[in-house]
Amino acid sequence: QVQLVESGGGLVQPGGSLRLSCAASRNIFSINAVGWYRQAPGKQRELVASIISGGSINYSNSVKGRFTISRDDAKNTVYLQMNSLKPEDTAVYICNVNGRKTRWSTAYDYWGQGTQVTVSS
Repeated sequence: QVQLVESGGGLVQPGGSLRLSCAASRNIFSINAVGWYRQAPGKQRELVASIISGGSINYSNSVKGRFTISRDDAKNTVYLQMNSLKPEDTAVYICNVNGRKTRWSTAYDYWGQGTQVTVSS
């Protein structure tokens, strides 16, 4: 089906920046939304940022003004630019693409493998 391959995670100091990438193995059709989630130890998975098919972009309150989600359809890639990173941003970041059922395919919900982001001095 579709594989989402993530990259860009790592260890950074507070105030630093990272750009996460999520590349799909092929073109994906009938997309409802693309987004980035994160999950920290002891916490539930949190939706960090998303782009809905209608074009709206949403961010969690904790990352507004610091993170930017974008997409490059020609490269089948979704990005998450993370600036002014804080220790509380430390988590596994996971890419997600979901879509609705059509006459040609079933609904789908694809997830990346997750990439670790650690913010520490």
